[in-house]
Amino acid sequence: MSELRIRAAGPEDLDAVLAFWKTAAEGTSISDDRAGVGRLVARDPDALILAELDGELAGTVVAGFDGWRCHLYRLAVHPDRRRNGIGRALLAAAEDRFTALGGRRADAMVMVRNERAQHAWAAAGYKAEEQWRRWVKPLA
Repeated sequence: MSELRIRAAGPEDLDAVLAFWKTAAEGTSISDDRAGVGRLVARDPDALILAELDGELAGTVVAGFDGWRCHLYRLAVHPDRRRNGIGRALLAAAEDRFTALGGRRADAMVMVRNERAQHAWAAAGYKAEEQWRRWVKPLA
């Protein structure tokens, strides 16, 4: 494998990230648009972490920290690049970020139907907490 570059996304990356998620990510959210991701990058410039391989976007993870909890979203690796350690490198970068910020526990949003992702999260040491259910209300 060529050299993997891990870096924070900037405003210039938004269109590429949104296009990438259509290929590599599972599910969508009301905030998965240029305005929503732009607000994320503007508010917390280090939260959207990119993996690049051979100059191309190969993976993403959002490592959001609100000062209290560490949340992981949009861990996605290009289908042609999976099983090469890219997801593991992204999670390591996210976990390093959380540790540096004083975070003590990370949680991840994983779709129930996405069995491949569930296996990947388990392999990375994460465990499902079946007693919790996510409640959502669109604010628009």
